[in-house]
Amino acid sequence: MLRARRPAGPALAAAAVLAAALALAGCGGTDAAGGTGSGTPVRGGTLVYAVNTEPVNLDPHASPQDVTGLFTRPALDSLVALDAKGGVHPWLATAWKISADQKSYTFTLRTGVKFSDGTPFDAAAVKTNLDHIVDPRTKSQLAAGFITPYTGTTVLDDHTVRVDFSRPHSPFLAALATAYFGIESPASLKKGPDYLARHVVGTGPFVIDAFTPHQGITYHRNPDYNWGPEGAAHTGPAYLDKLQIKTLTEDSVRLGALTSGQVDGIASVPPANVRQVKANPRLTILSREAPGGNYNYYPNTASGVFADLRVRQAFRAGIDFRTIVRKLYFGTFSPASSPIAPNTVGYDPATGNLGAYDPAQAARLLDEAGWTGRDAQGYRTKDGRRLVVRWSFAKAFAREQRDVLAVQVQAEAKKLGIDVRFEDGTFTELIARQVRGDYDLADFSWQRADGDALRNLFASASISTPRSFGQNSARYKDPQVDGWLNAALATTDLAQRSALYAKVQQKVLADGAVFPVYVFDYLLGANKRAHGIAWEPQAYPTFYDAWVTGK
Repeated sequence: MLRARRPAGPALAAAAVLAAALALAGCGGTDAAGGTGSGTPVRGGTLVYAVNTEPVNLDPHASPQDVTGLFTRPALDSLVALDAKGGVHPWLATAWKISADQKSYTFTLRTGVKFSDGTPFDAAAVKTNLDHIVDPRTKSQLAAGFITPYTGTTVLDDHTVRVDFSRPHSPFLAALATAYFGIESPASLKKGPDYLARHVVGTGPFVIDAFTPHQGITYHRNPDYNWGPEGAAHTGPAYLDKLQIKTLTEDSVRLGALTSGQVDGIASVPPANVRQVKANPRLTILSREAPGGNYNYYPNTASGVFADLRVRQAFRAGIDFRTIVRKLYFGTFSPASSPIAPNTVGYDPATGNLGAYDPAQAARLLDEAGWTGRDAQGYRTKDGRRLVVRWSFAKAFAREQRDVLAVQVQAEAKKLGIDVRFEDGTFTELIARQVRGDYDLADFSWQRADGDALRNLFASASISTPRSFGQNSARYKDPQVDGWLNAALATTDLAQRSALYAKVQQKVLADGAVFPVYVFDYLLGANKRAHGIAWEPQAYPTFYDAWVTGK
């Protein structure tokens, strides 16, 4: 199956099939349809953007953080790009073909591309990058998990490369489109993980000047850039001379920086302040619903109190998540009913009828589970032991008032007789607990563009071990679910994959392997002097097409 820039006839049909398949597997890329205004772009100037968190590790091959993708995308290109509908477009690869057994992908690479350190981009660089991702020394916490059947890359000539898998792996192109598969300079990769945690060198429209933890990152324009993704609003170098991303963790400080004109845009506008920003004639709000995993709570189904299905079902039934979300977020975020967002291909709308608030049913379930006693503080007990839920929660990384939300859930759980205790820690400490399975409850959102996110979240192979990091925080194991997820990998039929993903959603909800909380919308506040800010399908902003006016 050949994918060229302008397919026609049979090739067009083939490309359409492929695009449909990849709509199921979308992850990242560039969607230039968004933006903060119109007009004739102006070259020059600096755009300053503020975010509420920062990468622990700047190397996207190793880090699982969304903010790592945001920080590195300006400097890193990918082989292919995705649009918002899951369509696949050329970028550093101009064409590709997939073998009949779907185990091999052969790419034709763009010529004349070079990294910002002056070294050439070629087939050997692609091999070096993919090998780096799966190298155990990289300790990849995300990217390697996207290509678990990877067996190797063969350089066919300077600009042709073949990637092989041990079994069909339909999400591969979508994974390649993410910043986590951004192509880094092989010369920089040789410098090791400590260097890469602070320095990234790519072929992108911007060159990183400096990444300073707790402060942010600065870039300057790559003057040689002439290989933007198909679908971008322009070609050639970026409009901006410089780009700066500041780390401003406090909501009030970040909002104040926007309203005072100190920055041109901010991430995560507090929902309580959305109306205030909209009322300011100098400002605007851009929002994008994030596809993939909603912001969910994941009970540890393998050990502890949530190993009992009745306790898991009681926790979900006995807490009025929908009302808490509506009141806390003023309608900005919608309560979730499925583990994945409604705009994710493969989403099952029938899940909207599940998970009703029923405290009486919750009480009955806890009684059936043997938690019938009460201690002096009113918490339920069993065999003299209090019903305690240990929640591994990093307050320092809490976004969108998730810490406030968590306290409200804690209060609601107390009414059920459940003692929810937060176990705070650094990001590294949380990762260590994840690997050990040392928690009762975990929480996170998981932005991906289609139902394949379910494989990350619920496949038994995605449970963290000392040898591999996975996102199955529920530590959920179910042979039926594994079978449906594997079947979805092996087919490009959209209807078949959607039907399989629907079965997965229904099963994990019935098994209490997830407590859906809210559908995450990226809320970007911007000064109207900033234009052309676009979106990746994963719903974070890109700045290649951005430009500024007025100063």
